[in-house]
Amino acid sequence: MPEEVTTAVGVDDGAPTRRHRRPVDVARARRRAAGVVETLARWFGSLAALLMLAHVVLTVGQANPDNGITRFVAAWAQPLALGFSDLFTPGDPRSAVAVNYGIAALFWLLATSLAVRIIRSAR
Repeated sequence: MPEEVTTAVGVDDGAPTRRHRRPVDVARARRRAAGVVETLARWFGSLAALLMLAHVVLTVGQANPDNGITRFVAAWAQPLALGFSDLFTPGDPRSAVAVNYGIAALFWLLATSLAVRIIRSAR
């Protein structure tokens, strides 16, 4: 008969040891994953809204359009504005940016809030 080998915990005498695995708590793992997704959604939506508002402030405040920061914010705000960038067309271009990108910022905040609630309910 083969001989069973066991060693005391913490003793390393070169003999093989048995590993004990903890049981996987699937519900806990799912809650943690949902928490990570919830946090990422909140950060992304907040960042999108912040970019919209920064674009409004820079445009209404007549920031230099050739400045790197202004170009960066405008370049990221444009695709994140989705279909809101030309929703209203008032005569003043600064008013158009304020209204349209302001609505886009509100959209991102509301969509983020809704997404977070859905993710939270899935936990």
